[in-house]
Amino acid sequence: MPESLFNPKAIAVIGASKDPKKVGYAVLNNLIKFGYKGELFPINPAAQEILGIKAYPKASETNSPIDLAIIAVPAKFVAEALLDCAKAGVTSAVILSAGFKETGHEGIKMEEELKRIGRENGIRILGPNCLGVISTSNSMNASFAGDMLPPGRIAFFSQSGALGIAILDWALGNRMGFSKFISLGNKCDLNEIDFIEYFMNDPDTDVILGYIEDVVDGKRFMEVARRATKVKPVILIKSGGTEAGARAASSHTGALAGSETAFNAVFKQTGILRAQGIQDLFDNALAFASGKIPEGNRLLIITNAGGPGILAADMSERQGLQLPQMTKDNIKAMAQELPASASLYNPVDIIGDATSERYSVVLEKAIIDPGVDGILVILTPQAMTDVENVAEIVISASRKTDKPIISSFIGEMRVRSSIEKLKTESLPCFSYPEVAVSAFRRLYDFGIMRRSKSDDEYETPISRNREAAGRLIDEALSAGRFELGEDSAMDILSLYGFSFPERALARSSREASAIAERIGYPVVMKISSPEILHKTDVGGVKVGVSSEAAAEDAFTEITTNAHRLMPGAFVKGVMLYEMIKGGKEVILGVTYDRTFGHMIMFGLGGIYVEVLKDVSFRVAPVSRSDAAAMINEIKTIALLKGARGEKPADINAVVNGILGISAIVNDFPQIREIDINPLLVMHSGAIALDARIIFEHKK
Repeated sequence: MPESLFNPKAIAVIGASKDPKKVGYAVLNNLIKFGYKGELFPINPAAQEILGIKAYPKASETNSPIDLAIIAVPAKFVAEALLDCAKAGVTSAVILSAGFKETGHEGIKMEEELKRIGRENGIRILGPNCLGVISTSNSMNASFAGDMLPPGRIAFFSQSGALGIAILDWALGNRMGFSKFISLGNKCDLNEIDFIEYFMNDPDTDVILGYIEDVVDGKRFMEVARRATKVKPVILIKSGGTEAGARAASSHTGALAGSETAFNAVFKQTGILRAQGIQDLFDNALAFASGKIPEGNRLLIITNAGGPGILAADMSERQGLQLPQMTKDNIKAMAQELPASASLYNPVDIIGDATSERYSVVLEKAIIDPGVDGILVILTPQAMTDVENVAEIVISASRKTDKPIISSFIGEMRVRSSIEKLKTESLPCFSYPEVAVSAFRRLYDFGIMRRSKSDDEYETPISRNREAAGRLIDEALSAGRFELGEDSAMDILSLYGFSFPERALARSSREASAIAERIGYPVVMKISSPEILHKTDVGGVKVGVSSEAAAEDAFTEITTNAHRLMPGAFVKGVMLYEMIKGGKEVILGVTYDRTFGHMIMFGLGGIYVEVLKDVSFRVAPVSRSDAAAMINEIKTIALLKGARGEKPADINAVVNGILGISAIVNDFPQIREIDINPLLVMHSGAIALDARIIFEHKK
């Protein structure tokens, strides 16, 4: 991204106007009013000067180098203006004008023309149909927003102009400082990925916030986000991802997936923190404002009211945080200065008549206590509470430590000025203790992610025969078979480390009984036909066949049912399978997301997937740590780990299975869906009982 977008030495406002009702007036006025120090060139062929600055008919006629152009003319004139910008040496353009792809077919063609002009002339484009851009470090408000952001260390981009306006207003009302503000608009060229990458290295930015509705390039988004979140927190709101927009799919995996599922998986894999709404975004921005990340999850709560302290303790337990006791020496030292009725343990309750001196006593010990990673200061404005002094003490303590100190000053009138004072010092303060605890948990999670070793190496399954699998896939696709049932699917998946029951094909009832004798009773018998995928629907399955006569009868019944219900289907015979007992049923699967590609699914099988939908997803390729996280994420994980004295299932075998299907779709991207259901996980090893593969079918 060219530096000229945020740090231009000269700006041309194309469509500048003397009419205060026009966008071109608002932009030029903002640049002047808020103190932009570079050169300004109003462009308007019908004016000699605008707002006291000489105007020009075209950017190319200024005879001066121009870095950034802000274009605010009707859509039909934008392409012409952009071509003229190329003559003036412009390297960045912000197109505020609407009337492009958001209006339909003609608008799409006009927007494509802008992309072509920008690409051919080396101009990076923000917009069109956007609010503009603000950079506080150089007092540049190149937008038609009514106010200027206070300077700070947070960068924000938004695909919604209206939400951008709301953020601006919120920032002013909450004294929250920002480094940059970007309205993305239609994302003709520059998009959320470009800005995440830029802010990752921006010395003026510590926290990256954003609102997105979609992602332009899923794979690049993941690659950039992985790098960015190792350096700075990236907190996003993602809208428009309800299941109403999910793609219909024929497999279990596909039916459980959707746009929302894909984005949740991507955020988990890349370390992006997902805000659940505007308020949550604000809360997270406050939490990270101080730039202090805890070393662990040990939170000390200080309160002058028992109820809020208990609420905070309850929330801490629900969030998986520890509530440590301070060292004996520190507790003893506090006991000498606090009243006998105070609770010296965690939460530390300094009683309702507490003054700022009591807060100071506890904070002085907490910031040096080796067992404390973060501090929550709760205050209710009781009659004797000197609220302003407590805020000063919190600020003073924070300056002496690298531990995050989060506050919850509960109330409105009596705490308002103190809360503003804390925020001015970039210290997070929340209205409710539960929100404050959740904020600390976010800080802790980010710390874990940032300290974790990079895990970008994706393992190849121990057993992998890509060449042999490729031959089988080519044979199937050449024969026009785009959905493979269990027999063919098993042949392919066995080449990627999956084990299946012993099986053999019988072409007659006598052969069926002989195979059953060899495999050993009981056996499972299923119709074998490339055209019959749903075998139970045609009476093509028999389970628990336990004698020679039963095997012969089952063969006859299965084949008769198939010929009667699907008379045109080619029947190869009947497959006999070793009947596997025991183990825990899980499901592994793959579906395809149009933005991010192949998604891997894991969950417990049977009722757990059908009814509870207790599943987890990640985007392929997955690493071993990704696979382990998927398994531990489901609510019913205790059933795999051995509940009520049962032997634990072989979790490592499941991890290897996830890596196996991740590898196969990486090797063969034409695969669209896979279902392995169930995979029986034993105390040692795992055996797949059924499988299905669906390929992309280009018509």
